[in-house]
Amino acid sequence: MLIETETTPNPATLKFLPGRQVMTAGTRDFASPEEADASPLAEALFALGDVTGVFFGHDFVSVTAAPGVEWPMLKPDVLAILLDHFAADMPLFKPGSAGGISVPPAGGEFEDDPADAEIVAQIRELIDTRVRPAVANDGGDIVYRGFDKGKVYLQMQGACSGCPSSTMTLKNGIEQLLKYYVPEVTEVRAV
Repeated sequence: MLIETETTPNPATLKFLPGRQVMTAGTRDFASPEEADASPLAEALFALGDVTGVFFGHDFVSVTAAPGVEWPMLKPDVLAILLDHFAADMPLFKPGSAGGISVPPAGGEFEDDPADAEIVAQIRELIDTRVRPAVANDGGDIVYRGFDKGKVYLQMQGACSGCPSSTMTLKNGIEQLLKYYVPEVTEVRAV
C-alpha cells in the first residue's frame, strides 16, 4: 500500500492520501487527544506526542505537528501508523462512538433568523459547492456556523485551522465570493 503526502498552505500540517475512502460522509476534526478517544487512528497519531491535530476528510487524513517539530522526523512515524491502520482495514471509529461529522463546539453555533432562510440557503450552497472543495484540496474543511445581521460565521478545520493564510482566505476569497453572490453579506468571521 502506498500513501501519498501533500503539503498544505499551513506549514505545520501535512495531508496524507491513502488511496482509498477515509470518511463515508462529512469530515471529522480532532483538536486534542481527548477528542481522539472516538477513533483508534486519531488516538494512535496523538500518542506520538508531537501531533496537535488530526483531521479526516473524504479521501485524506491531515496531521498537524506541534510547534518546533520538523516533518522529516515525524513523517515516518505518521506514515507507519497510517499504513498499519489502512492495511489492516481497521475501523476508523470505535463502536458506539460519535463517529462521522464533527459536532460543533459549545457556543460556536449561531441560531439563524427564520426570516433569513433564503439567504442562509444561498450561503450554504456556495460554501458547499465552491468553497469546501477548494479547502479540502488544502487538507481542511470549512463549516458554516451562522448568519447574523450581514455577518457570516465560519469555522476552519484541519489544515486550515491555524493556517497563516486562513485570514486572507476568509477575507479575500470567501468573503468576496459571498458578497458578490449574496449582497446581504457584509462580512465573514472565523469562530
